[in-house]
Amino acid sequence: MISLKGSTFLDNSSRFSGISRFSESQRKASAAVVVSLNSNGRGREGKARVLVESTLKEVRDGASVLDVDPKSTVAGGVEDVYVEDYATEDQLVTPWTVSVASGYSLLRDPHHNKGLAFSEKERDAHYLRGLLPPTVVSQELQVKKMMHSLRQYQVPLQRYMAMMDLQEMNERLFYRLLIENVEELLPVVYTPTVGEACQKYGSIFKRPQGLYISLKEKGRILEVLKNWPQRNIQVIVVTDGERILGLGDLGCQGMGIPVGKLALYAALGGLRPSACLPITIDVGTNNEKLLKDEFYIGLRQKRATGQEYAELLHEFMGAVKQNYGEKVLIQFEDFANHNAFDLLARYSTTHLVFNDDIQGTASVVLAGLVAALKLVGGTLAEHTFLFLGAGEAGTGIAELIALEMSKQTKIPLEETRKKIWLVDSKGLIVSSRKESLQHFKKPWAHEHEPIKELLDAVKAIKPTVLIGSSGAGKTFTKEVVEAMASFNEKPLILALSNPTSQSECTAEEAYTWSKGRAIFASGSPFDPVEYNGKVFTPGQSNNAYIFPGLGLGLIISGAIRVHDDMLLAASEALAGQVTQDNLDKGLIYPPFSNIRKISAQIAADVAAKAYELGLATRFPRPENLVKYAESCMYTPSYRGYW
Repeated sequence: MISLKGSTFLDNSSRFSGISRFSESQRKASAAVVVSLNSNGRGREGKARVLVESTLKEVRDGASVLDVDPKSTVAGGVEDVYVEDYATEDQLVTPWTVSVASGYSLLRDPHHNKGLAFSEKERDAHYLRGLLPPTVVSQELQVKKMMHSLRQYQVPLQRYMAMMDLQEMNERLFYRLLIENVEELLPVVYTPTVGEACQKYGSIFKRPQGLYISLKEKGRILEVLKNWPQRNIQVIVVTDGERILGLGDLGCQGMGIPVGKLALYAALGGLRPSACLPITIDVGTNNEKLLKDEFYIGLRQKRATGQEYAELLHEFMGAVKQNYGEKVLIQFEDFANHNAFDLLARYSTTHLVFNDDIQGTASVVLAGLVAALKLVGGTLAEHTFLFLGAGEAGTGIAELIALEMSKQTKIPLEETRKKIWLVDSKGLIVSSRKESLQHFKKPWAHEHEPIKELLDAVKAIKPTVLIGSSGAGKTFTKEVVEAMASFNEKPLILALSNPTSQSECTAEEAYTWSKGRAIFASGSPFDPVEYNGKVFTPGQSNNAYIFPGLGLGLIISGAIRVHDDMLLAASEALAGQVTQDNLDKGLIYPPFSNIRKISAQIAADVAAKAYELGLATRFPRPENLVKYAESCMYTPSYRGYW
């Protein structure tokens, strides 16, 4: 890609060697792109012309493409010099392209398009006269207009689709819209709406937004990665679609998750959109409904498992490192438990990897708990925790809480774990079940008599904190919440499962059943609730508080590995952003309207920990890491073009 005075040239001559219909000698032919620059002394009015001088002298039987029978013309007398009118699916034709980001093509380039915000000079310099209405508007007015349009939609999925269309049409406007209206649009581009988008992805699919790597590409993954147009990738979000939110196996349609996460990386964490790569690993799906859906876009087969799955993932991890280097962050997203823990354990010592479901969720929940201590009193070690759900989210949160307690008290980790109890589908996890437990549940098997039901576990354990990560909605019943309120002045209840339909209870239920005494946060957003004349504002324990800042911190420090102490640093940084005014409203998280400043602080603390641990590679270390983080953040204001 060659950039000349704001005009971008996409030279595809490097691809000309792949001409399947030509002989070996003919494949050596190429197209020379001659760029002439016509500029005045100051170089401000530079204009480019692209001349394609064809050196392809042999199309068939030694004939030049310029010597094709003049009778082979299309309507209007235009010569079909590339014989495209004779081409069929069986009779191939080469897709020759030399594209210039000026004129019509510039308006179709989401990275450079500004719509009606192109100035008069830009319209003249880039051949836009007549292609746009005469009005010139500001980006601020475009934001106002788009928000007005979005608010006309009554169906959340329609808003999601409109936002995705905008991202594909005008990237900078998309990100400015999201940054300036983050509290309103976060539920649109991510949870809960993204869940419905993934369920219907096959029907709403218009154009690819990331890389799809399926079993068909086994042995060729490095080649597939090279097909992505951007080379300087800093963060990859990858899923295999087996456990999308609380919705289960959505196969290839899980792509909505990496796309959404990376939009938040750019908007909330300030990473450059061009440095972000969403990837879906398609190994099939066990979702019978999808396999029978004529609009399904993935492999129509049962999920590959065992060695076949492991080999594909291992090839993928090796190819990513080979193509993008040691410091590319690979974020695992929505893998099923049996793969999530194994992948994290296997590659955490060789790659810069992070599992948002295990580590990101844990970090954001811990931050909320630390902030909530100012409301409920005591230290973490003085509280008792009960989880409904013992999968990757539940055990990940539990482990990070235990680590923080151990760090604060100097008590061994094995002891601090005893303050934390987990309930899975078979009941309370206790020592007598240890032999039948999955390996990641075994540290939480404490001495106690077996208990089957959550309500009975609440009454027996008497926790001060109840955390739901089960993916099962309506499981914090009225009886459970009332039991929590019976022995806690301020019961702390976190219903974390996504989307909203899978939340263990609603904000209204938590406040009403606890008679307004509960401190509540959820994974998906809930509206404020009025109870007995008082308005309660529920917090949202959203991973978007953590992973954008964490990723930025890893990148600005050049970290080569993720360490648990970095997650603790991120939690403490987030908790430190909760003000007394937030706490007075019952909020244990700061408002999302400040998320870019929050992300910069988290990034600075994570980077500082990377330097402290000797895992950073960018030297010299910046004197002020917060200011450095802010200076590195992508801003989506328009650029002027020569």
